Amino acid sequence: MTIEARPENALRGSGRHVEESNVDRSVPDERLEPLIAGYRRFCASEWLRERERFELTAEHGQQPHTLVIACSDSRVDPQMILNAHPGELFVVRNVANLVPPCEADETHHGTSAAIEFAVRVLGVERILVLGHGMCGGVKMLLEDDPPAGFDFATRWMDLASAAKLATGDVESPDARRKACEEATVRLSLMNLMTFPWVAEAVRASALSLHGGYFDIRHGVLSILQSNGAFVKAPHDGV
Repeated sequence: MTIEARPENALRGSGRHVEESNVDRSVPDERLEPLIAGYRRFCASEWLRERERFELTAEHGQQPHTLVIACSDSRVDPQMILNAHPGELFVVRNVANLVPPCEADETHHGTSAAIEFAVRVLGVERILVLGHGMCGGVKMLLEDDPPAGFDFATRWMDLASAAKLATGDVESPDARRKACEEATVRLSLMNLMTFPWVAEAVRASALSLHGGYFDIRHGVLSILQSNGAFVKAPHDGV
């Protein structure tokens, strides 16, 4: 069912009458068919395997052990990459897996709000910032003449300007892009420490911060070390 995008319709509950003229009665909407087909596969496989976990989390609430801050890129699914079960990961995804610095102002801060909820309400044990190869946001950041006409994306990527500057001496375009993708992870980890309650939890050893980088071409996950280098995680069969 498709409802005309008028404010008075958008906020109506399912129990309210919707004017007949605003309703498309093709059910299900053929434009949703790829998603409905995926839902059918979910019901026949993952739901059957994980039903008990879903029921337990519905009854007792979620208790994720890790907050993952990842890119919105459609090829980088943290739950798939880390083979996590429902309820194990609290995931925040945005363009280029960026954490903005803590800013206490009156504007809206979606990523910061999610981090606060994970740390202060859910009490996660660790935070993993997960970068990846071939990131479109980083590609936009590194372009000498960034595309015009964007309302939000280019300004959002300004958050990573320090990562761009830090990799300016890398000559190869491909190598620089990879170096900048890795630098966004380090930058986000630094910005996490600007949140007082994150820094406090880290100092109390109640929270640990980690960085990762996923090579989407080869399926290889690397973990950021204390010396600033990324080292391949142990794996089988990749």
